[in-house]
This record gives sequence, C-alpha cells and structure tokens, in this order.
Amino acid sequence: MIDTSLQIAGLAIGLIYLWYEYHASPKVWIAGLFMPMISMVVYYRKGLYADFGMNIYYLLMAVYGYLAWTGMLRRGKGSDGEKGELEIRHLRPRAYLPVVAVTGVIWVCIALFLIGATDSTVPWADAFTTAMSITGTWLLARKYIDQWFAWVLVDAVCVGLYLYKGIYPYALLYAVYTVVAVFGYYKWKRLMAGTERPAA
Repeated sequence: MIDTSLQIAGLAIGLIYLWYEYHASPKVWIAGLFMPMISMVVYYRKGLYADFGMNIYYLLMAVYGYLAWTGMLRRGKGSDGEKGELEIRHLRPRAYLPVVAVTGVIWVCIALFLIGATDSTVPWADAFTTAMSITGTWLLARKYIDQWFAWVLVDAVCVGLYLYKGIYPYALLYAVYTVVAVFGYYKWKRLMAGTERPAA
C-alpha cells in the first residue's frame, strides 16, 4: 500500500515536472526537488540501486538548474539574456563525442559496480538509464535542446524496465515521457526560433 501510494505521488509530481520542462519553465526545478525524494524510497524498495543513487544527483542538479536557468549564477547582464538567464541552445557538434564517451564510461562503471556489489537483477539496463539520465539532466540544466535526445532513449528503456519490476505507475509515466520527449524537442525548437514564448 505504501509503495503504491508513493508511486502514484511520484507519477503526479513527474507529470508536473514534465509540463514545466516541456514549456521551458524554471519551475521544472522546483518539481525536481520533490520527485527524487519520493523516487528514492520507491527505487530502494524495488532493488533499483543505481536509480536510487541517481536521485541524489537529481536533487543536487535541481538546485543547480534553477540557479542557472534564472541567471542567479551570473552577475549582471549576459549575452544569453537581458537579466543573464540561460537561453535554449544547441550543444556544439564537437562536444557530442566527449559527451557520448563519458556517458559510455559511466554506464560500464555503474553496471560493473551493480554486478559486483549488489543483488540487482537488471544491472546493465539500470546502469544505462542511470548513465543517460546523468547526461540528460546535465544537458537540461545547461538548457541544451539536445537533452531531448537523451530522454527519448532513457524513457523508452525505463518503460520496459519498470514493467519488468512491477512499478506500473512509473512505467505509465515513462511511456508518457517518451512521447512528450519527441514533441518537446520540436516545442523547444519553436521557442528557440521565437515563434513561442516559454512559460513563466
């Protein structure tokens, strides 16, 4: 009963998070403070240890992301906006290879740790979603539109992983995430082009 209640609460906050992310609103990071607190309990009880640890990272990145998006990490006015806020931008092409390489190394290291130090039954899948989520969250915190590519991969794998583990509300949540990630990319492209305005 406790697990189900927590999963439903996580689902609700996750949808709020997704709404704000889709609209490029800094409020995404406020929702990003609460969802990890719930998810850490759910994942630990289900033996998804990498996902549990990942949510500690999410908490830290929620603070960083909010400060970065709102310009609080900057002094005065900057090239990214009148008040120093970050604007949506593309990751530079030359940065793709290092980002992919670092993600791959993190994936293998986490998987080997899970195999050797835990009773995880899905070490490679758990490690993959964790490694890709580390990358995706960093890209999101820096407001790179490329973050949506990472989330399409993460979310699709998570659907299967959570169905296998019996975390059905989260499987539903990540199925929605997968679809919205595709639309989110095009939404952010319109925001970059100035044909739409981000949410407050």
